[in-house]
Amino acid sequence: MVTKSANILMLTAILSAVIAAAQVRPGGAQQPPASAAEIAAYETQLAAYNAAREPFEKAAAAYWSSVADKRRVRTEKRARSELPAPTDYVFTQPPVYTGPPRPTPPAGYKPKEEVARKIIPVIADFLKNAQTEFQFKPDHPASELQFKRVYARAAAAAGLTKDQVVRIYAFETGGNAGYDLQAGFEIKKPTAHAVSTALGYNQLLHANTIELLADKGDKFVSALQIKAKPATGERRKRLQKKTEILQRMIAFSRSVPNEWAEHVRIANTPQGLGIHALNLDIDVGPLLQVENLATSVEFARRRGLARPLTAAELEMMNLTGDGSGFDIVVMPSPLRDQVPTANFFERNGYEANPVVIRNNTVARLLAATDAEMDENSALPGAKALASVF
Repeated sequence: MVTKSANILMLTAILSAVIAAAQVRPGGAQQPPASAAEIAAYETQLAAYNAAREPFEKAAAAYWSSVADKRRVRTEKRARSELPAPTDYVFTQPPVYTGPPRPTPPAGYKPKEEVARKIIPVIADFLKNAQTEFQFKPDHPASELQFKRVYARAAAAAGLTKDQVVRIYAFETGGNAGYDLQAGFEIKKPTAHAVSTALGYNQLLHANTIELLADKGDKFVSALQIKAKPATGERRKRLQKKTEILQRMIAFSRSVPNEWAEHVRIANTPQGLGIHALNLDIDVGPLLQVENLATSVEFARRRGLARPLTAAELEMMNLTGDGSGFDIVVMPSPLRDQVPTANFFERNGYEANPVVIRNNTVARLLAATDAEMDENSALPGAKALASVF
């Protein structure tokens, strides 16, 4: 079963976004070293910050430990086909830090405790590793509209509704982004940078791609083989070659236990980064993006949900993972007004997401999701997707 911890990983990745830029003046000259007085003042402020932060960290650690304990209980109940009870949630909101902010080091001074942060790979890295590790170059669509058409056909074939598909696209991409959108580049500006490896209409992380191949890879191979049968000439050869490459990628994805932590680990290898480039391919990318949602629908049906999921409910499963998202779907309305959204996230992911902090109950988060879907569905990209569904 595909386990989509997309939001947890995507938002946690924000905390390890970019290596700090070198201290250089606009003209290119090196910043002079900080003076002893500046360093002393900084260290005094840092000591005050650490003193204020320590009790908060203890309280926060206890809170998030209780959230994890309750989540384990709910997971065990789901494994027994039992529904969560109100006692299986934490009803208090997370502690909030109210002390002084962390001070900024003086120019030219690098604190001893500072650790270089990991650079998040971008599309150029996925493409480079795809070529190096698998000799794979995606067949990009001739146009954005072509990708939308292929995606819409695949979504309809998988039983997804127009409302679900268009509204989730509107929410995940802002309503007007392309198939090659990477999280962090929604708004084109010089300071934009990747905040995670999430790609495409449903913003799949590289670990999501690995897990989909491990769990549903044979389905994608079959789709390529069916497409290759009536093809001729160079197109047929390319599809056959792509099928062989896909099979190698699947074998790599299945080389570890079918567990999320393992898929996260191998997703960060050169092979894993290369596999993520599949999302940019016109033949495989739409299938991956669709399957990411279809598995959530399947999960809900297997748990006995007879009615269709609303777009916002399906997005909750896409956002928090199938298990936690399903808990939200089946939660009675009165309880939705009381249960904090923190119950469905890990600490790093929660604290990096102002939307779930601001809309800090399940009911408020669902309402905010619907409102954003409403607004973004009126934008050109969402309208174009709706027109071809």
